Amino acid sequence: MELRHLRYFATVADTRHFGKAAERLHMAQPPLPQAIRRLETELGVDLFTRTTRQVTLTPAGEVFRTDVERILKAVDEAVTRVGRFASGVEGVLRVGLTGSASYRQLPALARLLKRERPHVMMEVHTEMLTPAQELGLIERRLDIGALRPPVRLEGIAHRALADEPLVVAVPEEHWLAEAATVRVEQLRHEDFVMYGAALGSVVNDAVVRSCLASGFYPRCAYEVAETSAALALVAAGLGVAVLPDSIRSAPRESVVCKDIEDALSVPLVLAWPAEDDSPLVRNLLEVLERNDAFLQGVA
Repeated sequence: MELRHLRYFATVADTRHFGKAAERLHMAQPPLPQAIRRLETELGVDLFTRTTRQVTLTPAGEVFRTDVERILKAVDEAVTRVGRFASGVEGVLRVGLTGSASYRQLPALARLLKRERPHVMMEVHTEMLTPAQELGLIERRLDIGALRPPVRLEGIAHRALADEPLVVAVPEEHWLAEAATVRVEQLRHEDFVMYGAALGSVVNDAVVRSCLASGFYPRCAYEVAETSAALALVAAGLGVAVLPDSIRSAPRESVVCKDIEDALSVPLVLAWPAEDDSPLVRNLLEVLERNDAFLQGVA
C-alpha cells in the first residue's frame, strides 16, 4: 500500500467526485479511479459506491477514512517536525553550566529559548566546573557550556557572555554584613569556603590571586564541589565565600553579598565543539547574537 494511494483516497472521500479530486491532486483524471480500484482490491473491500453523478463512501470506506486522516496527519506532522530539527528550531539542547551561572544565566537562557525557540527543550547539567564541561563538549555529551575560561582543550570554540566581579558572601550576622563595600585585606583572618582543589576551579584561582595581591593566602576551612553547598556553609556561619557576582541571583537565606573593591573579575563564556555543525547550536548562536547576549568586541 503506497502513501500516495491513501492521499488519493482521502481527496476523493473529501470531494465525492473523481474529476474534482484529480484537479486538487494536480493529476489527470483517468489514473485516479484506477488507483482507487487497486487500493480496494488490495484491501478486499469496496470503499466507494459509484454512480454516474457522484461517488459516496461505503460503511467500510467511512471507517477507513477516519484511520487514513489520522495516518496522513501524523505523516505531515513528522515531515514538519523533521524539518524543524534539521533547521535547529526543534530538538534537545544539552547545556552545562557552572554553579553560579545556574542562578543568573540559566534563567535568562531558558526565557530566551521559550520566547524564540519554543520547540527546543533543554537538558540541563548544573554545578559543572570548567574541566568537566570541556570534557563533556569534546566527548559530545554536551552541546553548549557556560564556563569560566581559560579553555584548555583544543577543539572548543567560545564567546564571552559576561565579565563578573567577585563578591564576598558572608553570614548575615558577620561583622562585614553592614559594610558598604569590602577590601580583600579585610578577609585576611577569615575562614574561606572554596571549591575543592582537585576540581580545577577558575574562580578559586582568581580568589587566590586576589588574596596574594593583598599579601596573604586564603585560609580554606571547607572544600565543596557545588556553589549551593558553599552558600549553605556560609549561611551556617562556618566561613565566607568569594564567588562571582551572579550568586546574588541565588535564592538564599542568612547570607549577605558584598562588593569587593580590589578583587579580580572572572569572565564567563559560552562554549561549544568547534567542529560540530549542529543546526541546533548554530541556531542558538544566531538567537543569542540577535538578542545581544554576547559581550561585543570580546572573543
